[in-house]
Amino acid sequence: MHLGAWFVAITGILNILDAVWPNEPVVLDLKKTRVIMRIDHSFTSEKRRTILTIVLTFCLFALSGVGAFLLLCQWWVYEAGDNRIFKSVDDVPENEVGLVLGTAKWLGNGKLNRFFSFRMDAACRLYRSGKVGSLLLSGNGLTPGRGEPEQMRNELIARGIPADVLKLDNGGIRTLDSIVRAKRVYGLNQLTIVSQEFHNRRALFFSRAYGIDAVGFNAEDVPRSEALRTFLRESLARVDAVLEITLARPRP
Repeated sequence: MHLGAWFVAITGILNILDAVWPNEPVVLDLKKTRVIMRIDHSFTSEKRRTILTIVLTFCLFALSGVGAFLLLCQWWVYEAGDNRIFKSVDDVPENEVGLVLGTAKWLGNGKLNRFFSFRMDAACRLYRSGKVGSLLLSGNGLTPGRGEPEQMRNELIARGIPADVLKLDNGGIRTLDSIVRAKRVYGLNQLTIVSQEFHNRRALFFSRAYGIDAVGFNAEDVPRSEALRTFLRESLARVDAVLEITLARPRP
C-alpha cells in the first residue's frame, strides 16, 4: 500500500473515533449540588490521537509486510519450475526414473479423482515414450489396501504398464517426503516428476533445495472452478514450503 494511502486510512479511522468519542463536559451531582466540571481535553485528545496513529501505522505496516511475504512465497515456488516444466512428452529430457506424486483415487463423495486419473495418463505417456525406464510411485501408503502408491500401481498395471518397472514408496506422506526420500532412500539425483503443473513447481522447489536435478512433466489440470479448494490449499502449501526449506529442512 502506498504511504499516502496509509495516512488517509489512519485519518479516516481517527475521525470516526472522534465522532463516537467526543470531548464532552463531565457533570457530577454531589449531595444534590450540581457541580459542572469542564475538563480541557485538548492535551489528552492529542495524546490519544498520537498513540492511535502510531498503533495503526504499525498495524498497517505489519499487514503490508505479511502480504508481501505471501506474494514472495508464491513467486519463489513458482519460478523454481521455469525452464524445467514440460507439457509435451516430446520435449521432456530422458531420465532413468519418473517420480509419480500420489493422490487418492477416490474423492470423499465416491467419485473418481480426476487429478489421479490425469496423473496416470501422464505416467503412461512418459513410460511408453521411452523417456523413463521405470516409475517410482510415491504417496501416503499408511492405509493397507487403500494406499496411494498401491492404487497407482494397480491402475498402471491395468493400463498395460509392466509391474516390474513400478516401485512403491509408501513413505511419501507429503510432497517434501517424496522428494527427499527419492534421494536419500532410493539414491536418485536425477528424475522426472509427474503431477499437475502447480504441484510440479512446488516439487521442483524442493528438488532444487536438496540438490536433485529434476524436471517436471505436467499432467492435465482439473479446471480451477471445479477444484477451488485444491488450488487455495496449494497457495498455503507454497508458504509452508518456503518456511520448511528456510527454517526447518526436516529429515523424513
